[in-house]
Amino acid sequence: MPVSRMQRGRAFVRLNMPWRRLWPQRVVKRRVQGVDLYLPWSHALPDFATLGPRYGQNLIALAVALDKGSASGGAPMRVLDIGANIGDSAAQIIATTGSEVLCVEGDPYWVDFLRRNLGDEPRAVIEESLLTPDDSEWADVSPVRGRGTTRFEAGTGSPDALPSLAMSALRAKHPAFDRLRLIKSDTDGFDPVLVVAAAETWSDVSPVLFFEFDPGLARKAGNPDPNAMWDKLAQLGYSRLAVWDNCSDPLGQMDIADASKHAATLDPRPSHLGYHFWDVGACKPDDAVAVAAFDEMVPDAFDVKGIWR
Repeated sequence: MPVSRMQRGRAFVRLNMPWRRLWPQRVVKRRVQGVDLYLPWSHALPDFATLGPRYGQNLIALAVALDKGSASGGAPMRVLDIGANIGDSAAQIIATTGSEVLCVEGDPYWVDFLRRNLGDEPRAVIEESLLTPDDSEWADVSPVRGRGTTRFEAGTGSPDALPSLAMSALRAKHPAFDRLRLIKSDTDGFDPVLVVAAAETWSDVSPVLFFEFDPGLARKAGNPDPNAMWDKLAQLGYSRLAVWDNCSDPLGQMDIADASKHAATLDPRPSHLGYHFWDVGACKPDDAVAVAAFDEMVPDAFDVKGIWR
């Protein structure tokens, strides 16, 4: 259900309580969307989940559908989580599907929480690296941390920066994840670059892709043409897109050939509609399980829908 302005106002008040702002780094434990998580008090995830119970559940539902519909011969489904943060998505995917998840996190601040939450989980593998599309070094980027997220911007580098790791090297380092079924990316602006690199690296197994698409953040991250990703994915054989707003409410399906045209909705950010960016699922047309999941989760054709009431 869409949320109202009043509900959002109440969530804003909770998030900005004076005592919470005074001790933002205080470590708390919360049960969020069915899993127990350690996180800093300033992290907004519990507030988002309370505000909208569907928040982030499109990814989990997609993982469940892929797991149920895929013939794996008894082997667990393999998932790559790029920008794993505190491990909330990975923890929920493991809890609902029994999958094995390779969690990649480039900010050492969040790696600490990732290890608290999933360090003892045998189905989670934690890779502490700043993931890059190729062998180039991203040594001049610095983390800009917000309430539960980090974006990396060009700067003088960070003294606690993690080493960079190319996408191809990631696959070589973790051969157990050769046969990826699902790739999730949430990297606050680097998604158009990293998602294409991941799709290229695992092109032989055609994983389903799930990622944030925020052209404004992408440009801040140094990508002047975020929409270039659509043609690159199309060249790899991806054609079906399922699109949700950032509150996980479905906006519809589209052909990837129409993505650049529809993405104009996001420039500038459509705050008047009540959301800021897209969650996108991408699959190939011959992936019957993924196509069926998209049809079930996002049954209508793409439409620009405002969620304010």
